[in-house]
This record gives sequence, C-alpha cells and structure tokens, in this order.
Amino acid sequence: MSATATARRPKQRKGDLIFSGTTRLAAILILVALAGVAIFLTVEGIPALDAPPNKLGGAESLAGFVWPLLFGTLLAAVIALVIATPFSLGVALMISHYAPRRLAQPVGYLIDLLAAVPSVVYGLWGIAFLGPELVPVYRWLEQNLGFIPFFAGPASGTGRTILTAGVVLAIMALPIITAITREIFTQTPKLQEEAALALGATRWEMVKMAVLPYARSGIVSAVMLGLGRALGETMAVAMVLSATSGVTTFNLISQLNPSTIAANIANGFPEATGLGVNALIASGLVLFVITFAVNFAARAIVARSERRLQG
Repeated sequence: MSATATARRPKQRKGDLIFSGTTRLAAILILVALAGVAIFLTVEGIPALDAPPNKLGGAESLAGFVWPLLFGTLLAAVIALVIATPFSLGVALMISHYAPRRLAQPVGYLIDLLAAVPSVVYGLWGIAFLGPELVPVYRWLEQNLGFIPFFAGPASGTGRTILTAGVVLAIMALPIITAITREIFTQTPKLQEEAALALGATRWEMVKMAVLPYARSGIVSAVMLGLGRALGETMAVAMVLSATSGVTTFNLISQLNPSTIAANIANGFPEATGLGVNALIASGLVLFVITFAVNFAARAIVARSERRLQG
C-alpha cells in the first residue's frame, strides 16, 4: 500500500526543490540575523548596568537613563498615530470607493511616492519650514488652551517641539498605512457591498457595514506597521526635535522636550566612549524589545479578528 502511494506521488521538479530550499534558507537567515542582533545588544548592553552617572547623562541608574528616552519615543509615536490614522483611512477610502478613477490613480501614486522620500529630507523640511510655521499656532494654543497640560507652554520660539516631530512622523507613516488599507478596502467582496446598497444603504453606510468590518484586521496591521516606522525613525526626529536630557513631560509645545531612543543614539554615539557606548546600546535593546512587543501584539489582534470573522 505504501509502495503504491509512493508510486502515485508526483515527482518534484528540480526547480521546485531549489525554490523551496531557497525560501527556507532565507527564513532561517532572517531568524539568525535577528538572534544575532538580540545577542549583540544584550551582551554589549549588560555592562551599562554598572555605569556611573557621568556615563548615563547624569542619571543614577540605567533605568533612569532609559526611561525618559522611552517616554519620548512612545509619546512621539502616539502623536504620529493619532494624526496619521484618520487621515490615512480617509485617503484610502477616497481612493478605493469615492474618487473617480482618473483622480484616484494619481492620488494613489503621490501617496506611494511619500514613502520613497528619504527621512533626512523630512527632517530638513521640518526644521526649516514646518517648525517656524507652527510657532504662531503654538502661541495661540498657549493663550487659548493653556489650561490643558498638553499646551501649557511657554510656547517654543523655534517650533522644534515634540509635537512638530510627531507631525513629521505622521507624514512619514501616512503612506504606509494608506497603501495597506487601500489594498484591503479594494478586496472587500463586491457581493457584500452590492447587498448593502440594494437594501437602501447610502455609500457611507455601506462602508461602515461592509468595508470596515471586513478590513478590521488589516487596519490594525497597517497601523502597527506605521507605529513601527514612528518608533524607529532616527534622522528626521534628531533634526527636528530640540531635546532636553532627562525630561518627561506631556507639554507638547514648550522648549523642554523629551528625546527619543533612536534620536539620542544618533546624536550621542559619535562622542560616546567606554560605558557610554554600552548605555546607548542598552537603550537600543529596549527599543528592539518594544518593537517586538508591538509586532506580537499586532499579530494577536489580527488573529483574534480573523477568528471572530470566521466564527
């Protein structure tokens, strides 16, 4: 019986075997590379546990050194997502369901081109144009909404604030989120859309009842990818943000701004020596772990959404 089954089994072609082996090798190499990065960051970061305060920017411990940087990283990323997510979903829906084809295609191309712009260009634009242009806005926010801790002021005279950095990060994350959600919106089964319209639903009601529930897991994935871009961005934030060491504040428009892990490494690594280098590597390990945690959380949310749709 087994001999008959073996005889009936189709013979694999040489090209299939080569392709299968190549893909497996690529997957193994990726895992090896990630493991190598994790081991390097851990080994090089452990000596920073005993680093003196002068190697930790005045902080008494490694945790005191990393916490303000982690706070600034998360704050900038959250600002970016709050701004980018609604704009991205709106643009994606416009391209996929509202705009005529002759307008949707050029807009889609322009959005995709934003992802190809180097981060240093965004940084130059942020420091030379966006920051100064936002100074009057920050002063207005201080005068009219200063009772809110986010806008307590005093307003920055240069515009190089954590809010400006968040706006730049939002523009950088927007093409990623838009491109993914646009593709998912276009994959919504046409029968569901036509059924909703046949029952008398308006176009927005059709989007709300048929498109958005179908694309929920994809939207989460797109937002998480945008979050990964915001968490790891270096040059644009380093150029735009006028950071103050050891600051943790929710004031978004003042001259005192928390730095991010990536920007602090970029600014501090050229002059760091000895245990100072180990401290920067340790902060990089924290960012590495946070990025992994975000990706795992995204996968869990997507898997739960898919089970709910299938059930």
